[in-house]
Amino acid sequence: MEANKDFCLSSYMAFRYIWRDDMNFYKGFRHQNYQAIPDEERILVKTSEDIDLQIHNQVAKLYEQYDNIGILLSGGMDSANLAAYLKPGSHAYTFVSDTGVFDADVERARKYCQKFGLQHHLVEITFDDYKRYAPIVMARKFAPVHSIEAQIYKAAIMAKKDGVEMILTGESADLVFGGMDKLISPEWTFDAFVKRYTFLDPALVLTQPVSQTACFEPYRRGSDGIDVMQFMDDIFSIESSSSYLNAFGAAQLPYYDPYAKLKMADPLDMNRVRNGEPKYLVRGLYAMKYPELEIPFKMPMPRPVDAIFKGWGGPKRKEFRQDIPMAQLTGNQKWQLWCAELFLDLFDC
Repeated sequence: MEANKDFCLSSYMAFRYIWRDDMNFYKGFRHQNYQAIPDEERILVKTSEDIDLQIHNQVAKLYEQYDNIGILLSGGMDSANLAAYLKPGSHAYTFVSDTGVFDADVERARKYCQKFGLQHHLVEITFDDYKRYAPIVMARKFAPVHSIEAQIYKAAIMAKKDGVEMILTGESADLVFGGMDKLISPEWTFDAFVKRYTFLDPALVLTQPVSQTACFEPYRRGSDGIDVMQFMDDIFSIESSSSYLNAFGAAQLPYYDPYAKLKMADPLDMNRVRNGEPKYLVRGLYAMKYPELEIPFKMPMPRPVDAIFKGWGGPKRKEFRQDIPMAQLTGNQKWQLWCAELFLDLFDC
């Protein structure tokens, strides 16, 4: 294991996690990344009906082990579908904040709970929550974290108080069923994809940036192409799922994602994806479970970071540039800077 703070800071800025398993911030630290389920252990599905059957079977097996299964329930399709397999009276948790960013989620999630008789809990997220829970999830991860991890941790400890023994999430559906349409649809050149996928350019914000191009190089095809689908399978899956693994692990609450066990039997129909029908098999399942409702547009789980960090002036430590164009950054990018500085304040040796 190698300790290299500059590399790890740059990796976190670019990908929101440390992509090299052999690299850590400091000696004695060891971050843990999610290990994807091997293809040979995944279940092939061809239709929405196949997904329905396989999720039913998975949840039925969970109920052989756990009496009280809950769910992280947003307003989107993925978790809404999973809610249909829970027993009436199960606990569902939806994020809310006074910024209004979750309002649409809450409205739709309430309808899902009413239909299936679930107990609906609202998990309020504030800046105080970020300050309280970010150090806890960072300490377990040995690295700065995704903004969603503090939110998940708070929901998890609420669920434990309600007696929940296992919680369902649907975060893998995007990756498995072609939901990342803005990333997978275009015909990318190598350099254009590197620029598009990099969440925050290390050279823009760090005094000692380290190039992260090596992460993309294994996926280069020809002189200027890139295998985007394989990159997403290998890199995005780790970044996304590791956030859930770490947050629930910190709360010591088991979680399960039924979509992660599935795999499309047929190649993804890119024509359907490019013509406004991403995740068409998941959309079909939603239409089966909620025929009375309009299928919601794809949207990532909201975080109230835009409002919280609107007036934040930026990091002050020596690791960060003092000419960062803060007004040009998104709330999520500001979160990365805030979280990285907090991590260094807490753990820098």
